[in-house]
Amino acid sequence: MPLAATGELVLAAAEARTAVAAFNVITLEHVEAVIAGAESVDAPVVLQVSENAVRFRYGRLLPLARAASAAAERAAVPVALHLDHVQSDELLRQAADAGFSSVMYDAARLPYEENLAATRAATDWAHAQNLWIEAELGQVGGKGGEPALDAHAPGARTDPAEARAFVADSGVDGLAVAIGSSHAMTSRTAALDHALLKRLTAALGVPLVLHGSSGVLDEELAAAVAGGIAKVNVGTALNLAMTTAVREFLAAHPEAVDTRKYLGVGREAMARAVARLIGVLRG
Repeated sequence: MPLAATGELVLAAAEARTAVAAFNVITLEHVEAVIAGAESVDAPVVLQVSENAVRFRYGRLLPLARAASAAAERAAVPVALHLDHVQSDELLRQAADAGFSSVMYDAARLPYEENLAATRAATDWAHAQNLWIEAELGQVGGKGGEPALDAHAPGARTDPAEARAFVADSGVDGLAVAIGSSHAMTSRTAALDHALLKRLTAALGVPLVLHGSSGVLDEELAAAVAGGIAKVNVGTALNLAMTTAVREFLAAHPEAVDTRKYLGVGREAMARAVARLIGVLRG
């Protein structure tokens, strides 16, 4: 089927008080696993390509984007493409021509006024291209190898009043909020601030996004969706599933040299992880 639009999937999820799962992909095996997992539970899904993933692919967006588009167009469920954690304006401006319907522009590292100005400019450009745009306020932390910010550190969590002003002044369509999760967590020990999420949901009129979801327990994720999260980003959980499966296969078959053997096992493990996580979000 034709590529779905991220904004439509997120808005539909928000109206239904559920969340759409958005999985970060790095290889074609990631892409195929996410689609297979979503198809197995008959759910829409978002494929996300981050700026870090583009950097890994020699700085070239189109090869992975075109592979993802081709796979998505042949999927039995709605699949959208999202360009994630973009800091480069040059990369941002490649989004529309590469098949993406949405982008997450990440200026959260900047002081508030600079973040707002940069995000406003990115939003103006994105809307002119009919792209749905997400931003981040507060610091989820743990991105790009940086240490996770203490969840209680000043400025770490998203302030509802500041977020309301930021959304109004920037014009973004969705907001990633910092409520206690962190990127790149390999253990599921993050404790979410559900009271803060309730305040954010009441203060804002746009869909809320949870980053760093791999470090959050199932019951915490379900509670976050019930509390107003409409898009849940997942990355590390897929890599953990794939790496664990590949290690186990190679340990059991040290003679193996055919990459299809162990990559296939890794792809199947990721597909199972996708299906399970979508089930958690759907309740």
